[in-house]
Amino acid sequence: MGRGRAKAKQTKVARDLKYRTWDTDLDQLKRELSGEQGGNRSANGDNDGDDYDADDYHPRR
Repeated sequence: MGRGRAKAKQTKVARDLKYRTWDTDLDQLKRELSGEQGGNRSANGDNDGDDYDADDYHPRR
């Protein structure tokens, strides 16, 4: 029992993802895919000031 609320939440999220209109910045996507360096920016457009490199993180080692 108790699955109804969880399933309703999953359905709501799935429906939101399916029908949401996305404002895609195609120029930014083109820059990312071509490998151009446009500064030190993260995927969400914020400046990343830290020197953390995701390639250095290996959780299964």
